[in-house]
Amino acid sequence: EKGYETGEHAPGLKLGGCGAYKAAHHIIKTHAKVWHSYNSTWRSEQQGMVGISLTSAWGEPVDPHSPTDRDAAERYIQFHLGWFANPIYKGDYPEVMKNYVGRKSAQQGLGTSRLPTFSVQEKTYIKGTSDFLGIGHFTTRYVLQKSFPFLQVSSYHTDHDLAELVDPKWPAQGPKWLYSVPWGFRRLLNFIKTQYGNPLIYVTENGVSEKEQCTQLCDDWRIEYLKGYINEILKALNDGVNVRGYTAWSLLDKFEWNKGFSERFGLYHIDFKNKNKPRYPKASVDYYKKIINANGFPNSREVMC
Repeated sequence: EKGYETGEHAPGLKLGGCGAYKAAHHIIKTHAKVWHSYNSTWRSEQQGMVGISLTSAWGEPVDPHSPTDRDAAERYIQFHLGWFANPIYKGDYPEVMKNYVGRKSAQQGLGTSRLPTFSVQEKTYIKGTSDFLGIGHFTTRYVLQKSFPFLQVSSYHTDHDLAELVDPKWPAQGPKWLYSVPWGFRRLLNFIKTQYGNPLIYVTENGVSEKEQCTQLCDDWRIEYLKGYINEILKALNDGVNVRGYTAWSLLDKFEWNKGFSERFGLYHIDFKNKNKPRYPKASVDYYKKIINANGFPNSREVMC
């Protein structure tokens, strides 16, 4: 969406309400081709795995007793995670995506939906092309129904008719979009288990950045974030979710999209002004080392049931 619709990220294209859908369509088909290529050529010899890594927040209904809010939260997940995961695990886009984008396209007077379609052969070719699912997860949103007025030029952002809210009590040490809501991760992982047949999962991204550089490298909020989210993964494991591994985001401060070097997710601070780019461990390094050494929390009393 940011690369092909709003133009915020590279390649910086603003292609209305169809660019993101077309780009995603090609990504999904290309992913399937790579999987089949490996499967037919190298798997027997190498015994490797090919998967895909998808990033998604969790959407929680504002009012869990409201059918419209529950439906809106379902759409939130389907328009984010399901957009890519559904074709790979079920062979086609989520029905709610097809219905909403199709209806909005018809309202615009378009002869076909802005959401591309897969042929019968493509659906068969794409379905099942993942030996594991990589999950990037950072935060959660409360979701409620919001009907956007008729727009001559609809967009991915307005297609799903919902609004996102945050709880002001949620910790937000990083950028304005990243609130620490650990319980949302467990719910997302259980959704994946139920929706896609409990696939093998590797957590490929999970972490928090800082708004301001802490000269003492005292990132206690990152320690609390990691502790909370890893704890929820352990709960998901007890729920029967098939999580095999976890990767914190990220080892080093680095280039972050259109934020450049200003947004720091690293466990290690990098002095970008020094030509040698020296690295300094933040407080979270020592904490994360202990977790790695113990393959979990060293002190079992840290784990909250």
